[in-house]
Amino acid sequence: MHKMGIPMKLSGQIVDIHTKEIFPGELVIDDGKIIAINRMEDAPKDRYILPGFVDAHVHVESSMLVPSEFARMAVTHGTVGTVSDPHEIANVLGIDGIRFMIENGKQVPFHFFFGASSCVPATTFETAGANVDVENIRALFEEDGLHYLSEMMNYPGVLNRAPDVMEKIALAHDLKRPVDGHSPGLRGDDAQRYIDAGIDTDHECFTLEEGLDKVSRGMKILIREGSAARNFEALQSLISSHPSEVMFCSDDKHPDALELGHINLLVRDAIHKYEHDLFDVLRCACLNPVIHYGLGIGTLRVGDSADFIVVNNLNDFHVLQTYICGQRVANEGTTEIPSVPVTPINQFHAKPVVASDFILEATGSQIRVIEAEEGQLVTKEGHYPAKIEDGLYVSDVERDILKLTVVNRYKPTKPAVAFIRNFGLKRGAIASCVAHDSHNIVAVGTSDAELSAAVNMVIGGQGGIAATWGGQSSYLSLPVAGIMSAEDAWVAAKKYAEVDKAAKALGSPLEAPFMTLSFMALLVIPSLKLSDLGLFDGTKFAFTSVSVS
Repeated sequence: MHKMGIPMKLSGQIVDIHTKEIFPGELVIDDGKIIAINRMEDAPKDRYILPGFVDAHVHVESSMLVPSEFARMAVTHGTVGTVSDPHEIANVLGIDGIRFMIENGKQVPFHFFFGASSCVPATTFETAGANVDVENIRALFEEDGLHYLSEMMNYPGVLNRAPDVMEKIALAHDLKRPVDGHSPGLRGDDAQRYIDAGIDTDHECFTLEEGLDKVSRGMKILIREGSAARNFEALQSLISSHPSEVMFCSDDKHPDALELGHINLLVRDAIHKYEHDLFDVLRCACLNPVIHYGLGIGTLRVGDSADFIVVNNLNDFHVLQTYICGQRVANEGTTEIPSVPVTPINQFHAKPVVASDFILEATGSQIRVIEAEEGQLVTKEGHYPAKIEDGLYVSDVERDILKLTVVNRYKPTKPAVAFIRNFGLKRGAIASCVAHDSHNIVAVGTSDAELSAAVNMVIGGQGGIAATWGGQSSYLSLPVAGIMSAEDAWVAAKKYAEVDKAAKALGSPLEAPFMTLSFMALLVIPSLKLSDLGLFDGTKFAFTSVSVS
């Protein structure tokens, strides 16, 4: 590290996204800023210096890491900043949870740009732990300096111009804050009406046709590649057709996946696999989020914050070093950000359950079944003959029609029960308190006894993820709001991988079973989901019955 008061110099091949030029040069850095970029006749040819990567939409909580630990891991992949919606902890703890994220993030050298969560609770059809109203949002903007209104998930409220929804959007506009969108499947007149409300972005497109429709109407499209929702392959052609209108994001990324890579993986694949133009790709990964959100992240210009990365070449983008505000924060895959102490905050009042809590009386021969899809947040609705024993609906392991439950974590109530396909468990159960958006306990299992065992592990730990089978178990404790670990990022990732491995050993073919499970209570994504209050039809935005006939 350089001495204080003496400018630091770093040479290599400078990658200038603004001028679409690569040249041998030298950065001169003082007091955390770039004070000069000098061209040279020669510079190391195995060191390319370029702006750092920005995740344009992420819920840090979904990494199961607190912000400081997320940053420690993300910088090893060249990420220097995130546009972060603290929506998950807000649903548990409200404005106090958001402020926990802000303060924890400030303790490390990383650019966290948090938004004010717009939809807490996300709907009135579930039980959340808090409410974030328009005055809370005003306080977050004016007192805490938050940068944008986070994703407006209540798209029916936008389309119907619900007063409380429009009041939040109007406040953001009055205070010159951008408004993030969330409008899965909206096209045509509905998409236009949503955009006309003053919403600028969408990260929920899952087909190219939808992406093209929205971008033609003036929206910025965030191409998402997370642990459960993976839309990069479907949308990647937008990088070349609309390079100024596209950003990259992960949305939700579990710790084991974050350990392997972040936005750098999208950059590498866009160039190496899909052969997009280097500067188009880097514009999406480094520049567009900074411009759209007005972030204080440097983009390798004189006067900018000295936020940049050094990579070995422009094909695989192996990150050699990451710098933030002139400080080296990662070197050869090793973080140089120390851990900071974390004092957990939480809200958890569920009581232990028993197997009989999950019984469901048969009221017909056909049942509605949630059909989960690999790599998607959307689900389908299937109708299947029910398996009935002693007048009760039961899991049908042979046909992969398993019981799904959501248990209220905020007060003791009767669990909601439905059925789901494509989790593939042959024995046991898995449960999680990471359950968007309200973070009640969600579980899927092969029997009522296994469901109760898995749910009770989560209740006993006041939050976590669990796999149980025949009296055995694997568990990751998440004591921070019931959704985040207080441990070192790599320790948490290792423990998560162990529970994930256990879930797959029970038969699940899903790449990320716990991530997929976490979205089965997300009512704002069609078509069929389950809340703690019952089975929910996301296309009609109304409750429905398990029984079809």
